Amino acid sequence: MHICTSEICTSNLNIMFDKLMEAQQKAGEVKKRLDAISVSGVAEGGKITVTANANKVIQSIHIDSAFLADADKEEFEELLVVAINKALEQAENISQSEMAAMTKNMFGDLGGMFGK
Repeated sequence: MHICTSEICTSNLNIMFDKLMEAQQKAGEVKKRLDAISVSGVAEGGKITVTANANKVIQSIHIDSAFLADADKEEFEELLVVAINKALEQAENISQSEMAAMTKNMFGDLGGMFGK
């Protein structure tokens, strides 16, 4: 059975609320940093280049003019998907790294509780 005085419970709730507010603020800071990081996915040596930010928002698509003139629809679509997926994969890797760093900074490694 858990016994809690109102002062202790209120204090614990305040601490938890402060931690949640701090986490929300840090997440907002990470999002801003990720917005400023650009990644690119390139298909077939530059025939298609997709640029995104680390929040996985596509910023631009460049298609080589000579490739566009000669490519058939199926080839074009396949390479576009490849370039988009490469850019989004890079963005995801950066995003995960940033979030892991934020979490570690806030909570430490919790005594190695979750592995390394």
